[in-house]
Amino acid sequence: MAIKVFADGANLEGMLDMYENGNVQGFTTNPSLMKKGGVTDYRAFAKEVLAHITDVSVSFEVFADDVETMEVEAREIATWAENVYVKIPCVTTKGESTAELVRKLSADGIKVNVTTIFTPTQVDEMVEAVDAETPSIISLFAGRIADTGGDPIPFMTESVKKAAAKPNCEVLWASTRELINIYQAEACGCQIITVPNSILAKRKNIGRDPYEVSLDTVRGFCQGYRGARFPYPAVARTPTVPWAVRPGLSFPHRSRAPRGSR
Repeated sequence: MAIKVFADGANLEGMLDMYENGNVQGFTTNPSLMKKGGVTDYRAFAKEVLAHITDVSVSFEVFADDVETMEVEAREIATWAENVYVKIPCVTTKGESTAELVRKLSADGIKVNVTTIFTPTQVDEMVEAVDAETPSIISLFAGRIADTGGDPIPFMTESVKKAAAKPNCEVLWASTRELINIYQAEACGCQIITVPNSILAKRKNIGRDPYEVSLDTVRGFCQGYRGARFPYPAVARTPTVPWAVRPGLSFPHRSRAPRGSR
C-alpha cells in the first residue's frame, strides 16, 4: 500500500518494537497518551525516543492552551530533532483559531502537524496557513466524525483535493476505528493514517478466508464458555384443554338446521 501507517505512542518499548520491525512509517504522540503511559518528564521522554528513532517522523504536541505559550513550546520542540513535527491543535479550548500561529511557524521552516480538524472551514484555513515549501501534516479526525453518525469519506476526499494546492502538505486520517479504514483512507487519497496497536495487530487477518474466520470465531466462543453450567429449568406442561371448556373463552357455534330440513 502507498499510504504511510503511523502509530500513536507513549511507551518507548512499544514504539521501538514497531520501529525495529518495520511495522510503521512514523509516530504521533499527545499529552493524554503520555499521561496514561506514566510519562512524567516530557522533554526527557521525547529525547530518548528521538535518540533511537531518527529516520521517520515523530509528532510531539504542545501542552499550552493559549497561542502565545503554544508558540514558545512549539519552537523548543522543533529543536529536538530534524524528524520532529510539532502538533498544534487547530483551535484552543476557547475556540480561538491557531491559523496565524501555524502560518508563522510554517513560514519559519518548522514542520507542523495541525490536529483536531473536523470541518471544511478548518481545512481551508489550515491549508491556506501552511507554507508551500515547508513539510506539514493536517490531521482530520475521520473516526470521530463517523462516531456522530456522519460519513467521513466525502469530507476526507474533498480535503485531499484542497491540500493538493500545497504539495508538501499531507493529509492524515486520524481516530482510526477499524482495519478497513486503512483501505478507505488510501482510496480517499490520504497520505498517512494513524492506527492504534489493537488494529495493527489485526493486519494478520488481511486476505483470510471468511469461512476460516467463522470457524475460528465459533471455536473462540466455545472455548470462552467451556465449563460453564447452564441450568435447564423443569418445563411445566399445560394440559390441552378443549376450546369449549377453557375458562373465559367462548367459541361461537353456528346453529345448524335439523338434518333433512335442507
